[in-house]
Amino acid sequence: MAVSEPVTLVTCSGLSNTGKLTARAGMVILQRSPESVEACIPASRLPSLLADRVLALDGCDDACGLRKLREIGIEPDLHVVATGCGIVKNGMAEPRFDEIERLVGTVIEAIRGRSE
Repeated sequence: MAVSEPVTLVTCSGLSNTGKLTARAGMVILQRSPESVEACIPASRLPSLLADRVLALDGCDDACGLRKLREIGIEPDLHVVATGCGIVKNGMAEPRFDEIERLVGTVIEAIRGRSE
């Protein structure tokens, strides 16, 4: 399925494993699907200009990325939460490869419209 418009990924940018996971997954998504993603930006560094479609990628239900977007008046088109994909928030542990792969797959599916 072709992607109509690229999205801007806004990642959680937290210090927990799931927060770090969102940043790493964002980098992998940019490499694997450059036609689908215009930019990957940590929530702590949000610019005022974003792509037409925005995906908030959060590590947990604290929803740091979503909150930051809403603070500047932007409601994202898509919202993916790592813990909602079965990934366990585990303090300061490093994200595992299988967790990155799981989150990357979920985000790409959401961007392409297969799930949200």
